[in-house]
Amino acid sequence: MTEGFRERIAAALDNQNLRRALGNFADAYLGARENAYQGKDFEAIRRKIAGIKKGAAENMEELAHRFTRAAEKAGAVVYRASTPEEARDYIKNLAQARGVKSVVKSKSMVTEEIHLNRSLKEAGIEVRETDLGEWIIQLSGQKPSHMVMPAIHMTRGEVAGVFSAETGKELSDEIPVLVKVAREELRQKFLAAGMGISGANIAVAETGTIVMVTNEGNGRLTTTLPPLHVAVVGLDKLVSSIGDVAPILEALPRSATAQHMTSYVTMITGPVPAMDRAGNPVEKEMHIVLLDNGRTKMASDPVFKEALQCIRCASCLNVCPVFQLVGGHVYGHVYTGGIGTILTAFHHGLEKAESIQSLCLGCERCKAFCPAGIDIPALIRELRARITGRKGLPAGSRFLLETVLPSRSLFHGLIKAASAAQKPFVREGGYVRHLPLFLAGLTRGRSLPAIAGRPFRDVAGSLPAPRNPGERIGFFAGCLIDFVYPRIGEAVHKILAGMGCRVVFPPGQTCCGLPASYMGAPGPAARIARQNIAAFGEDCRYILTACPTCATFLKRDYPRLLREDGEWAGRAERFAARVVDFSSFVSREGFRPAGGFAGTRITYHDSCHLKRNLGVFREPRELLAGAGYDLVEMKWPDRCCGFGGSYSMRFPEVSRSILEAKIKDITETGARVVATDCPGCLLQLAGGLDAGGRREIRAAHTAELLCE
Repeated sequence: MTEGFRERIAAALDNQNLRRALGNFADAYLGARENAYQGKDFEAIRRKIAGIKKGAAENMEELAHRFTRAAEKAGAVVYRASTPEEARDYIKNLAQARGVKSVVKSKSMVTEEIHLNRSLKEAGIEVRETDLGEWIIQLSGQKPSHMVMPAIHMTRGEVAGVFSAETGKELSDEIPVLVKVAREELRQKFLAAGMGISGANIAVAETGTIVMVTNEGNGRLTTTLPPLHVAVVGLDKLVSSIGDVAPILEALPRSATAQHMTSYVTMITGPVPAMDRAGNPVEKEMHIVLLDNGRTKMASDPVFKEALQCIRCASCLNVCPVFQLVGGHVYGHVYTGGIGTILTAFHHGLEKAESIQSLCLGCERCKAFCPAGIDIPALIRELRARITGRKGLPAGSRFLLETVLPSRSLFHGLIKAASAAQKPFVREGGYVRHLPLFLAGLTRGRSLPAIAGRPFRDVAGSLPAPRNPGERIGFFAGCLIDFVYPRIGEAVHKILAGMGCRVVFPPGQTCCGLPASYMGAPGPAARIARQNIAAFGEDCRYILTACPTCATFLKRDYPRLLREDGEWAGRAERFAARVVDFSSFVSREGFRPAGGFAGTRITYHDSCHLKRNLGVFREPRELLAGAGYDLVEMKWPDRCCGFGGSYSMRFPEVSRSILEAKIKDITETGARVVATDCPGCLLQLAGGLDAGGRREIRAAHTAELLCE
């Protein structure tokens, strides 16, 4: 881990003002965004944006040439900068050549990326940020914590303290007062500045136009009042034609701040006419710095070019459960959150992303909300694999992934040994009382279930078969059902047998391989995939699992892992096509619960993988309602529980904090039972309820409840 990384996380979690500010915004954002997209076809919009931006990434060099020709024809000067140093030097030299002493800046993340302010200040040039959030950050000596709302982590009281120190007056924390102070303080800066610097949200190759989307008038003042305007634009902002602007403008405010539209959309083609204080026309200059800094490298990467579809709305930050807890400063660089992790790797170096990529919980919520259709979690997994490929795995992880998991006998033998060793630490109710030594932190804030005395694989063969067996259904248990919750496997078997299915449990099956893949080790994951495919053979009509995380990995990742592996590629495709989750299968095949649970209030927690990757959320609810349960929805049923497999062990304090919010949502429903389709979520929720003294609320798998 990068020096200070763990300390930054701990400090952020201890900062109650930060957590309150981010948490309040996150909850408000979800409802407001939903309202902003009312009547809009979000999927159609993001398909358009993805197509526009994908085409731009594939033709970046051509668009850069077209943009340069069109902008220069309109009277602008265009400079191509390969590195941050080249961009900084060009702007600094231009300012010195024109005798500029003071600069005003509109909000621009790309100038943060190249550390422009510091360079100009070192040259003796005063720089004043004029975006309210950026000015707050500048005065407080901090860095932006969010790509759209740079001061989102600060409370009104903290801002009032910063403004009071700047003005020498004791100011209240009333927002109108603070905004008035900002206007009064910045107005003279606009009038005195010799250079205005802006960024751009879009750059149109067809016309040489830059497009700025802002909520404050400072952007227009910055680009019009000073006699010299410099726009710093990343090559990723290029689009082909003016018609490409509309879909981006349709999504950007809705996804960024949940607004239907922003206050200002400014399109600038060539130098904007300007006047001096006396009202006389002045000769205006416009310079556009087109910045590369890893963007062409990203465009040529067959995997990471997808990241260039980003429109910098930061919706991935707004919905990220980890960002909502720790904020942006934990990430340590300019760009934050999931997409920021990828941008950091290409703009600042792979080593700078080494620690922050591990913050991703893998809940895939960002992917569901991204208006450009970027699969951010998949890109982070690829980033992790490349970092691991360069550095190698730690010895312990290497032994686990390369020796233990691929060896069924060794893996299962160690599990049985752990089952015996745990006995002194197991208390009544089947929970581990505490763990010794360095493992003690794993039971802080969450009780852990004991490993089962008999794994499911030892009882599967003795379970009753249907009287008139029909088609063969292979059952993939996964590690938790096999070794911790065999009762779930028994419930699934009973329900399937009652439906006339002949349930087959191949004993050669092992872990699905997801832990290896998520730790950046595709080689061991591929070996495990081949082992499971061979274990199930080709005889089963379906391969059913009651773990949506396993289902996602078996369906989505096995074909990817083995796509260039000869005959295994075809076998992986056929295997994946037969994988199905429990709830959607029994619902589709006509299972009808017996009922009899009228009056039992229940709530349902959506597993991240079940809803977002498998698209299943209606079926378990209908099954539970059919059984007579009184289903009441919690506030955010698809908010992550914070488990994330090994994540809860690597970042227990983050996992625990996310779990606390989930437990609060469950408790507020008044339900006596919380159901879920995921054994991992069950472990997290049941452990949190037990540790928090909420033992009157039961956590159970949908299959268990239907079987009862």
